[in-house]
Formats: sequence, structure tokens, C-alpha cells
Amino acid sequence: MNISIKTTNIELTPALKDYTEKRVSGINKFIKEDITANVEIGKTTNHHKNGEDLFRAEVNVTTSLGKQLRAVSEKADLYEAIDDVREQMVRELSSAKGKKDALWKKGARKIKNMIKGFRS
Repeated sequence: MNISIKTTNIELTPALKDYTEKRVSGINKFIKEDITANVEIGKTTNHHKNGEDLFRAEVNVTTSLGKQLRAVSEKADLYEAIDDVREQMVRELSSAKGKKDALWKKGARKIKNMIKGFRS
């Protein structure tokens, strides 16, 4: 798994880098393929609501087969945003895996019915 981290309006400290890599590398167990993860973390301002700072975490995952998945989260705490974006990515990967398995079963069912038709 390849992870690249980009920061916006904050400094990438070793602790922040380790935490981000640890949380994002955990999604690798949900998919068997080799994946590339581009992570962008940063601080944005919410100028419409009294100028409060919001932290944004975004993960773009590309699988070895070319499938692209994306998750974005904005929270008041950077670590909460990273955790939330990880949970969203796990949901995306689980959904993609479920769709792939369902398509496989549907195709196998059609082939089985075609074979039964030839025997009659």
C-alpha cells in the first residue's frame, strides 16, 4: 500500500504523519488488491460561522484495477476528521466488495440456468 500525505495550512509533524499512516493503512485489510492512497489533511476556515477553524481530511484510493474511491470529512478536531474519513472509506470499500460479489453470483446463476437449458 502506497500512502502519500499532503497538508494544507498546517505543518506535517511526525506524530500527525504516524497517526494518519496508521489509520489509513488499516483500510488495506478490507481489500485484497494493492492500493494507492492520496491523503490530504488541512485547516480551513468556516467564515460563515464566526470564523471557527475546521479541519478537513480527504482520502482518494485507487486500486490496482483502476477503481477510484473517495471520502471527505470536516470536523472541529483534526484527529476526529481522520477517524471519520477512515470509517467512510471502510464503508465505501465494503460496498464495492458487496457489489462485486453480487455481480459474480448473478453471472454464475445465469450460466447455471443456461447449462440446465441445454440438458433438457
